[in-house]
Parts: sequence; C-alpha cells; structure tokens
Amino acid sequence: MISIAGAGVSGLACAYELAKRGAEIQVYELGSAPFDNPCSWFAGGMLAPWCEGETAEPEVVRLGIGALDWWRQITEVTERGTLVVAQGRDRAELARFARRTENHVMLSANEVAKKEPALAGRFQQGLFFGEEAHINPRQALVDLTAAVQALGVVIHYDTPAPAQVDVDCRGMVAKLPGLRPVRGEMAVIESHEVEITRTIRFLHPRIPLYLVPRGKGIYMIGATMIEGSSSGPITVRSMLELLGAAFALHPALGEAAVLETGVGLRPSFDDNMPRLTQIGATTHVNGFYRHGFLLAPAMAKQLCAQLLQDTPHANQSEFEPC
Repeated sequence: MISIAGAGVSGLACAYELAKRGAEIQVYELGSAPFDNPCSWFAGGMLAPWCEGETAEPEVVRLGIGALDWWRQITEVTERGTLVVAQGRDRAELARFARRTENHVMLSANEVAKKEPALAGRFQQGLFFGEEAHINPRQALVDLTAAVQALGVVIHYDTPAPAQVDVDCRGMVAKLPGLRPVRGEMAVIESHEVEITRTIRFLHPRIPLYLVPRGKGIYMIGATMIEGSSSGPITVRSMLELLGAAFALHPALGEAAVLETGVGLRPSFDDNMPRLTQIGATTHVNGFYRHGFLLAPAMAKQLCAQLLQDTPHANQSEFEPC
C-alpha cells in the first residue's frame, strides 16, 4: 500500500503511474472534489515545452516533450500548436524569443493570418510551434481522477492526510525547506466576436499574455508571476494589465465578458524546477512552478523509478508505459 497526500495534478499523476505498475494506492485530499485544488484548477493547461524554454531550464524542455503523448491517454488534447506574436514596435522581443527557443518556424503576416484569420493585418510576423498543444485543465483533472479510480485507486476526499505518508504532493502545504510561493492570476473571458483556435502568446511589453481557447467563445487569459504568499482575489493592477494586453491583442476582446477570475500559489524552488525530496520515509514531489501539467507525467515516472525500482526497457522512452 502506498499513501499519497494531495489530489492535484501531481498527486493524481503519481497515483496513475504507480497504479499502472500494480501498486495499491490511497490518496488523501482535504478538498471535496478535483476543482478544490486551486493551483491545478486555475492552470493554463499548455503543453508547450519549447515555448517554456524561453525562460526555463533546458531540462523543462526535455522532460516536457513527452507530456502530449501522456495526456492523450487521459483526456482530449487540442493539437494546433502555439502562435507567438508581438506588435511591430516589439519585434525585437519576438526575435529574442526566437533565439532562446527551438522547434519553431517564422511566419509572415499572411501566414499568421492563415493560421488565425482573426489576427489578419494585426501582426507582421509570428513564431509557430507546430508540435505544441493544450488541454482544458479542469476537464483533464476530472478525466485523470476517473482514470486513477478505474485502476483501483481510492481517493479520500474531505480527509486530512495521515501524519506519515509515502508520497506528499501538497504544494505549499508541505512547507518544504526552500519552497516559495509564486502568485499567478488569471481570468476567463467570453467573446463571440473573436474566434481563435490555438494558444496565443502575446509578447506585450508590460505583461506577456497567453490566451488559451476553451471552446464556444471562452478563453483563459493569464498569467501574472508575482513573488508573494497572498492568496487573496486578483488585484486591480493585475486585472488592468491582463485585460489591457488582451485588448491590445485584438480590440474586439475589449467587449468580452469577464466570466471568472482566479488566483493560485505556485510552489517553486529557487531554480523553478520540480524535484523529488526525501524527508524521512516520505518522498515529496513538489516545486512545479508554472509547469504542473507539463512536467507531472515525467516526475511521476521518476517517482516510480525511486519507489518501485522501475527501470524502462532499453528501447523505451521515459514516457512509454512499462
């Protein structure tokens, strides 16, 4: 029997990989349902390892490449790539982004318009990362919960974890040495005047914006990265910056309805990389920063290797089932 504290994306990914290998799993979650985990629930759900390479360590790219295949087994994946754009006066930012990343092609204004007709005439160039994708993190959490339960995993909702667990995936609650919170804020908007079909990263000078389509005219926009431990509602400044960047991306988004705002505290170490930390008999899987859905599969497989001495066959990749 292996006990896991926390039923966010990392806890569920660990439960899924361990259960696939025949382990009996009990998960303990203080919330009453998947949507009670704010850090996972308010995520963007972007499976974009090459874009993340603009600021992240090379290891994020390497570990994140297999996430798309992993999530295909769990939930619906929208495989339309990522389009990165910047206004004319910020073309230097687009060039810098291109230099710091890989696996993209530079698009002309006409090619940008072909990818996203709603953006026709608005951008002279763009970068297209054709192998990237996104998921709806809320549906993905529900689907991953169902997948682990189908493997026999028992999830105890509304239940504090025992004093001693085998695996701790509780983010900031774990209070690990060196773990700090990074506040992320987002908004969900609805617009039937603008149709965008793939993730857009807009290199806005004040706050880089991502816009992720959720279907039926609904988009998630985000996200701030603020060093701090406040979990209070989104601030006026952040809301103005997010909505101002969305308006700059396309003026018609100025008429969008704001359906929801949210805040999550991302658990992060000083290098913004996740890690397995052994304290006594407990293995902590923590420090995902902004890469929870992207890196949870890889870290879950590393956990299997540590707990079960699970070694892939010579011809298997890190992300193929054993």
